[in-house]
Amino acid sequence: MKKNILFAVCIICSTVAFAQQTKTYAEKLGWPKGARVIILHVDDAGMSHESNDGVETAIEKGVATSTSVMMPCPWVPEFVKYLDKHPNTDAGLHLTLTSEWDNYRWGPLAGKSIVPGLTDKQGCLYPSVVAVYFNASADEVDKEIRAQLDRALKMGFKPTHLDSHMGTLFAKPIFTEKYIKLGIEKQIPVMFPGGDDLFYRAEARAATIAELKQQGKYTEGMPIPDPAVLANVKEIGAMIWKAGLPVLDDLHNSSYDWQMPNIDKMSDAQIQKWYTDHYIESIGRLSPGLTMVIMHCTNPSPNFDQISDTGKKRKGDLLAMLDPRLKAFLKDKGFILTTWREVMERRVKAGDL
Repeated sequence: MKKNILFAVCIICSTVAFAQQTKTYAEKLGWPKGARVIILHVDDAGMSHESNDGVETAIEKGVATSTSVMMPCPWVPEFVKYLDKHPNTDAGLHLTLTSEWDNYRWGPLAGKSIVPGLTDKQGCLYPSVVAVYFNASADEVDKEIRAQLDRALKMGFKPTHLDSHMGTLFAKPIFTEKYIKLGIEKQIPVMFPGGDDLFYRAEARAATIAELKQQGKYTEGMPIPDPAVLANVKEIGAMIWKAGLPVLDDLHNSSYDWQMPNIDKMSDAQIQKWYTDHYIESIGRLSPGLTMVIMHCTNPSPNFDQISDTGKKRKGDLLAMLDPRLKAFLKDKGFILTTWREVMERRVKAGDL
């Protein structure tokens, strides 16, 4: 497939600019040297009533600062009504190219006839990233993410940023290119960790080592490569910055993989303590810079287990965001909480740094 020449040229040109970059993106956005700035972000608004309830509670009563909406999902109208009443809520688009649950599914907004490579035999989006990788074209991905933005705008919802459900838009470089192009064209920030990504790299290596140990293939000291998704991120980050959008220094995307022992038998107090302990430990390892911390706060009803078996896990995220211990930790350690809205405002003020 023919590459987008302009995109490629921008990446090449940005390499020189990056070589001269010594500041974190947080510093370039006006925060002090050494500042640890975080966006506490809740995915999956609009997926279900329980998801909406969790997002609203985590932001209104907890320390969460941002969310993003899955536009193809059935409960989007309820959440958009909430946004109408709470216009200062930091809410972006959780661009959705998969429909992962067995009995609760959704289809593409562009329509099956327009994006057949994104749809399965039920006419829904595929349940896995792998299926999208092998079946969808870049043109279909572009049409669908534009249809999702179009629906948001027609509903009166102007997103503060764009990000990717299940990371599907990072599965293939050409998908990522369409994602970034849309953000630059519309001047909407895109979630992209284009800094040193020290936390993300460390977590990825730890996960790889754990998997190798499980397979009996790990040798102490053996080299562990970075995940392919981190290839050229600094150059691409510099290009995104040059195009007028903010860039993340790092990404904390770990909590969904945490496995609390016997979580189904634990009380809310026990779940809250376990999850808060893990957030305190992991956030405490973040380096200076701007980091997005991703979670899935949900207030599951008895019916939620008909959608997913992750209700307790998602409730753990919510309970941690409501825990006074986490709030006190963030304050005591000097973390600065921000939103995508503020980040974009700072990017506009920063100009051509």
